[in-house]
Amino acid sequence: MTTLVGGCFCGDVRFAVEGPELYACFCHCESCRKSAGGAFVPWAIFPKDGFRLTSGTLTEHHSTPGVTRGHCSRCGTSLTYEHERRAGQIDITLTSFDDPAAINPREHVWVEDKLPWIEIGDDLPQLERTTS
Repeated sequence: MTTLVGGCFCGDVRFAVEGPELYACFCHCESCRKSAGGAFVPWAIFPKDGFRLTSGTLTEHHSTPGVTRGHCSRCGTSLTYEHERRAGQIDITLTSFDDPAAINPREHVWVEDKLPWIEIGDDLPQLERTTS
C-alpha cells in the first residue's frame, strides 16, 4: 500500500495517508475557494482510517451544515474536508502533499460556481455540481 505524506505551509501540521485514493477532482465551489483562498481546490478522497497526523493538530471549522474543514491554526493552510454523508472518508488538498503530482484529478466539480476568468483547458469531465 502506498503511503503519501504532506503538511501545512509552516510545517507545524504533518500527516500521512495510505492510498490509493478513492477519487480526485478540482472543486470550483465558492466555499472551497474561500476556505483555501484560491480560484479552485484540487482534492483527493481517502478512507479516513488510513489518515493520521504525524505532528501538530488540525483546527476544525464547521463551514456549512454537515461539513468540517481542517486547517493549521498557525499558518492557515487548508488541509482537510469531511462531510457527514461520507463518514468514513476524508478529503485532503492535493497541494498539501509533499509530492502533489502523485495524484491526478479526474474531473472538475461545481463548475456552475467557476469564476468567469478561469478557463478550463484540459479534457477532464466537467460536472455542474456534485452530490458531496
